[in-house]
Amino acid sequence: MTNDSPKGRAIPASVPTIDAKAEPTLLYAEAEVFYTEAIRELAATDIPFLVAGTYAVSAYTGVTRQTKDLDIFCKAGDYARILAHFKQAGYAVEILDDRWLGKVFKGTHFFDVIFASANGTMPVSDLWLEHARQIDLLGSRVRIVGPTELIWSKCFIQDRGRHDGADVAHTLLKAQDQIDWHRLLSYLEVHWEVLLMQLLNFRWIYPSERDHVPAWLLDELLDRLAKQRELPTPRMKICRGRLLSPTDYEIDVKEWGFAGVGGTGEFRDG
Repeated sequence: MTNDSPKGRAIPASVPTIDAKAEPTLLYAEAEVFYTEAIRELAATDIPFLVAGTYAVSAYTGVTRQTKDLDIFCKAGDYARILAHFKQAGYAVEILDDRWLGKVFKGTHFFDVIFASANGTMPVSDLWLEHARQIDLLGSRVRIVGPTELIWSKCFIQDRGRHDGADVAHTLLKAQDQIDWHRLLSYLEVHWEVLLMQLLNFRWIYPSERDHVPAWLLDELLDRLAKQRELPTPRMKICRGRLLSPTDYEIDVKEWGFAGVGGTGEFRDG
């Protein structure tokens, strides 16, 4: 890592360039002009950012599907800088949720500025910038989120309206040789069962490709599960489902006596 930004923000000394396997198609073709301008405007600043979402999935997997927006990831400290820059340039900006999401508009078109996940488990850090890749996108050379961080960013998106399990499985299938499995485990250390869930899902979908997942990682997670099963059931009634879907698991916390990730719930008898 170097520290050559005039504002002292860490910028990687070198970022590997890859040939994107594909690009998504746009739901609204006229949005391409807006995205091209926005990417060029971002690339001309000294503010570190990463392209993520469907563009990153397509680049690594070759999956082509329609998208209605563009996801720009950045560190929390650069989130306000990006919004302020575009506001000064004449774009409309909106802070949808100050915990993780802002938007930049021009007419009906927009892109998202994201510095964490909606559930708070996934802050964008210097590691994301350090392990990014570069691609040519819409006439500009830009950094995209690395495959390890891409998987992490999608592990918790599991509700009735949107489930990114296929994106995780396709990235494991097509970019497994680029994934840092130790770093992925460290990201999901507290929520290791979510990682196990995704890996078992992959094994079930692609039985002939099971060896894509390192044996040591599966052994580690299954050993944790075995040791956990030897322990008594937690006394506090906890529902972590709201990390996956705040709406679908709302009743658990509001009516059924379960604690969410924070707060106090009921205790089980015994």
